[in-house]
Amino acid sequence: MGRRDLLRSSVVGGVAAVLTLSPVDFAGADGSGGGQETRETTGHLPHGVADWVHLPVRVPPGVRQLRVSYSYDRPEVPPGVPGNACDIGIFDQRGTTLGGDGFRGWSGGARSTFGIGGTQATPGYLPGPIGAGTWHVVLGPYSVAPQGLRFHVAITLGFGPPGRPPAPRYPPERAVGRGRSWYRGDGHLHSVHSDGARTLGELAAAARAARLDFVVSTEHNTHTAHPFLGDHAGPDLLVLAGEEITTRNGHCLAYGTAPGTWVDWRYRARDDAFRGVTRRIHRAGGLVVPAHPYCPYLGCAWKFGHQEADAIEVWNGPWGADDEMAVAEWDALLTRDPGPGRRWTPAVGNSDAHREPDVVGLPQTVVLADDLERHALLAGIRAGRCWIAESAEVELSFSATGGRGLHAGIGERLPTRADDEVAVRLEVSGAPGALARLVTDEGQALLTPLPAAQPATVLWRTSSSRAAYVRAEVRRPAGDGGASGLPGAMVAMTNPIFLGGQ
Repeated sequence: MGRRDLLRSSVVGGVAAVLTLSPVDFAGADGSGGGQETRETTGHLPHGVADWVHLPVRVPPGVRQLRVSYSYDRPEVPPGVPGNACDIGIFDQRGTTLGGDGFRGWSGGARSTFGIGGTQATPGYLPGPIGAGTWHVVLGPYSVAPQGLRFHVAITLGFGPPGRPPAPRYPPERAVGRGRSWYRGDGHLHSVHSDGARTLGELAAAARAARLDFVVSTEHNTHTAHPFLGDHAGPDLLVLAGEEITTRNGHCLAYGTAPGTWVDWRYRARDDAFRGVTRRIHRAGGLVVPAHPYCPYLGCAWKFGHQEADAIEVWNGPWGADDEMAVAEWDALLTRDPGPGRRWTPAVGNSDAHREPDVVGLPQTVVLADDLERHALLAGIRAGRCWIAESAEVELSFSATGGRGLHAGIGERLPTRADDEVAVRLEVSGAPGALARLVTDEGQALLTPLPAAQPATVLWRTSSSRAAYVRAEVRRPAGDGGASGLPGAMVAMTNPIFLGGQ
């Protein structure tokens, strides 16, 4: 790839920092007798290249199938310096405009080959007609070594009559519930449709084994699992559609969107695009949930702020230091927004399971909803009527009662006068030997061991003059005996009960 091959580096269709290469042209291909033709291209991307590299492909009429394979070099780099990592996807003749109709699939770095045809496509890609015009293979050089990145792309067109994609089998919006009750779910899961190793059927089986009531499909940057989700839902398991939006400045879950909704990810925090993205998620009936905001990996940490968030994923997979930081930041947000009528941001937890031995349902969010139905569940999460547990073995209830007999539960406000005494009650089962921790806007207010005999009850008294809110945590004892001053791993945690206000 020489200087003449670098056609332009600019903002294209609202997508910032795009480098467009010279096109791969099949204009001379003769598909009248069927068969196939292949074109190959190679190039070198320098360190610091644009986020997105577009390779135009001029597709003639009469194409039945398109296949792409790619590879790139991985030179040695100094310790601590990111090496080469390059994602891939494709947009069809309708263009590459941000959020537009041209998206046909994305596999990130999970696959080196993909194919699209009229009747079927590689998971992560959308089947359908191969329209004539300029398609764009999109390379996403996630990180580039100081030596640069050498790539090779091969495109094969198969000629013949077009096929018709199968009708989508979207999941129903309701399962058999228990009326107004607590429902357990995992809202962050991956399958072979992105970088997961489980099939959708295996994910559904794992969810049932974990005794979950609902799950959300959240493949990276693609919605191609949605048309198959209905095959794995049932009266006992509500399956919701969604997506994990993996921008260069953090990941976000589109939680419970209408099936068939695709959300673009090609922007950074500085591009001022995220507000429009959240509007798209909300129009599709979903929630905006920043995922693993303190993830230590390149591009994972959340940099967009929380003004647009409906909830925050503060616990992602087995408990770790990044979860501890996420809970601390979320708690600080609660402290800034304690007033009556003010919007606050609830916490959720999900497994982010990709493959064995990742445990589906570790953790899980337990939601108080009017029924096991999509809109009811999302309303419960948005209102903060939810808590997080490491498994279905853990049961918990948390409430506060005022001096005038008023009562509030998780995510609610207990209206009290400043001098009214408030009785806080926490009941826990399934966590013998753990510690109960009550936290207010001032910090830890109580830390007490739970007895081996369960269920166990913890009682505590306060007032709104001393606590703007109170929330509960159930923790294991610190592995170092408390020498570090850090609490042990989380077993369960609640959203807050706010105190005060009439």
